[in-house]
Order: sequence, then structure tokens, then C-alpha cells
Amino acid sequence: MNRSVYNFAFYLLLPFIVLRLLWRALFLPAPAYARRWGERLGFVASAASGRKERQWIWVHAASVGETVAISPLVLKLREERPDWGVVVTTMTPTGSERIHSLFGSDVCHVYAPYDYGGAVKRFLRTFHPALVILVETELWPNLVHYSKANGASIMVANARLSEKSYRGYLKFAGLGKPMLQQIDLIAAQAESDAERFRKLGVSDENIKITGSIKFDIGLPPDLSEKVAAMRERIEGERPIWIAASTREGEDEKVLSAFRIIQAELPEVLLILVPRHPERFNSAARLFEHAGYTIVRRSSKQTVTADTHVFLGDSMGELLVYLGLAQLAFVGGSLVNTGCQNVLEPAALGLPVVTGPSQYNFQTICEQLEERGALQTVADEEKLAEFVLILLRDAGQRDRMGAAGRQAIIDNQGALERIYKLAVSFLPTC
Repeated sequence: MNRSVYNFAFYLLLPFIVLRLLWRALFLPAPAYARRWGERLGFVASAASGRKERQWIWVHAASVGETVAISPLVLKLREERPDWGVVVTTMTPTGSERIHSLFGSDVCHVYAPYDYGGAVKRFLRTFHPALVILVETELWPNLVHYSKANGASIMVANARLSEKSYRGYLKFAGLGKPMLQQIDLIAAQAESDAERFRKLGVSDENIKITGSIKFDIGLPPDLSEKVAAMRERIEGERPIWIAASTREGEDEKVLSAFRIIQAELPEVLLILVPRHPERFNSAARLFEHAGYTIVRRSSKQTVTADTHVFLGDSMGELLVYLGLAQLAFVGGSLVNTGCQNVLEPAALGLPVVTGPSQYNFQTICEQLEERGALQTVADEEKLAEFVLILLRDAGQRDRMGAAGRQAIIDNQGALERIYKLAVSFLPTC
């Protein structure tokens, strides 16, 4: 497939993409998907009209995970180069909410344009960015092509390329290779990522191995106070584990594991935090229909000794929920969605448990597992087995937690390296 065929296919699919937004808004329900469609089609002039900035850096992060990962770089750019405005784009409402909570009005935020020529060109006419920073794997042929034609330098920050994605690029080499050759710099997380990019034709001079910016994690200064306040809702001292950022189809597996754990440790409390807010209600119903008592974060109820599940039905509080637990299962890994962020629980000194699907965090998971900070389990039965081991063995929890914290310390520094590479592309006058 080349870019002409891609463009033709994209125009054919565009009505279905819009219908999917409407379906999400009406039937998930996630009403935010019904708003701001103009931005997705590149009509963003109104968002920029009231701002004072005249020079722009465009940072594109698909959703919450990429937004959190790149936020230290965005903050550093605003602090060190206040003469440059930063426009941050996301694809999802949850990513949009996180941008507003992290940066307020200090950056300009709009939804990313869909990757067809008209939308991308309208976006570029408004902001005319000198530098485009794509986060991790957010590579889109028209975005890259028209940004380059518009005079922008293009950098992929915190770049990763799993074996699965690499095979995908090989299948569509006529589209992927020309796109990659237009990118000025790929700041790869690890040598394995860099080698896959090389095999796709990216030259050595356009690749730098910087490590993952996700290791430069900073915990909020008021986190301990927030955890203490939340802990007041939980009566008594209980063994607590968390299933964090679970994806569709995974709550059923967590339920199966919980049945096994609860049969042996009746006093155990599960904190369940679905990844997407539109699934809060379905997750609650699943456990209620199985006979378990649930208290929602959004309610005023106390988590009593009779409560089985504390449902984290809020956004932006995952670190608080993690702070309540003694160990963390990280979701997206017992279904084939590639795992969510394993470094947040590790930063809090928690043992980390994941399923086998880890391609979004493959290198990081391997690093943590080598250190003894993370355990991969094959299925829900093995998840239950290992959770029981950890809940009964404080010494092993402490060793795994300490190993995770040390791994983070030893791998920090990517932020500074990526920042220096990014500003090297900015005009000096």
C-alpha cells in the first residue's frame, strides 16, 4: 500500500469513523465523543485565536498513557523555552481531560486531526509548527508527510517498536518506509526498538537511544495526604490488592481470580479501577451479579468489613488507589492490549503482577522482571495463586517493591536527553 491508496481508503472509511464516535457517545455511554468534531477535521483556528504565542511546537500523544509519559518534557519545554507555545493533541476524551488537569491553559489543547489531507493541512495552516514531536508509536503517514512539507522538523520521542508493530510495517512497506524516512530523529527507548527501526530503513544517524522518559516519573508532593484521606474510608486493617487499568474483557478474568483469593482470604479487599470511565457501570454490575458487595469511589459510603470491592470510578486518581494497596495487578495484560503503565506501582514500592500481553511496555516489563520487581502470570488462575503468595509474605512484597524503586532510579535521565535533542531542532532566532 502506498500513500495514494491509503488516502483513498481513509476517505472511504471516514463516515464509519464518525459513526463510531457517535456510537461511543450514545451507547457506551461516553458523551464527550459527540463533542468537538470540528477539531478532529482540522478546524482549530478558534482554539489558537485567543493565544499570544506565535511560534509553536506540536506534541501529539494518543491517550492518557502517552500524555502522562510526555508531560515532563512538555513542562520542561514551557519552563526552559517560554517563547515557544506548545499545542498538545490527543485522540481520546480521557487524554483531553488529563491535558487540562496537568497543564490548564499553559498549553493549547485540541483533538488531533484525522489523518486525511484536508484535516492535517487545516491544522498545519493554523499552527505552522517548527517542530512536531510524536510520542511512542503515534506515526501517521499524512501527518508526517504534510508536516515535513510545511517545513517542520519531526521527532519521535520515547519511541518504541514492538515485534508485532514491526511485522505490520513490513506488510505495508510501501506506506511505512517512506514515512519513516521523512522523520528527522527517532529517540528510541532501547536498542531492541532501535534495531527494528534500522531494519525498516531508518539510518543510524537518525536514531538515538535515550531510554524511556517514563522512568523519570515524579510523584505528586501531596500524594501521601490524598492517600491518607482516602484510607479513612476503609474500616480496619485488611489485605488489599488492586487491579489497575483493566480493559474490556479483563474484568471477568479479575473476577475469576478474586473468587479464588476470596475463598482463601475472606477478609481481602479488591480495588478495581477500569481503564475507561464508560466501563465503570458494567464492571460494577459484573461483580454485583456475582454476589459481591461494592462501594464506589463516587459514593459517600464507607468501605466496611462486609465490602468486597472498592470501585475506583474516578479519573486522575490511580496513584491514590495504588497507594492504598499492598500489590498491584496491571491490566491490559490478560487480554491482548499490551499492558498499561507498570512503573507507577513500582514507583510506589509495590510488587507488580502482569499477564503475558506486554507489548506496550515490553522492554520496561523485561527490565523490572530481571530485577525481581515484576511477575508475569499466564492466566487468572496463576494471578490468584501469586496474589495469595504476596498477600501472605510481607518480606517478598518488600523485596519486590525495593527492586522496582531501584530500577526506576537506575534508569532515569531520558527526560534531559530527549529535551536536548528536541530543542536542537528549534530555530535560534
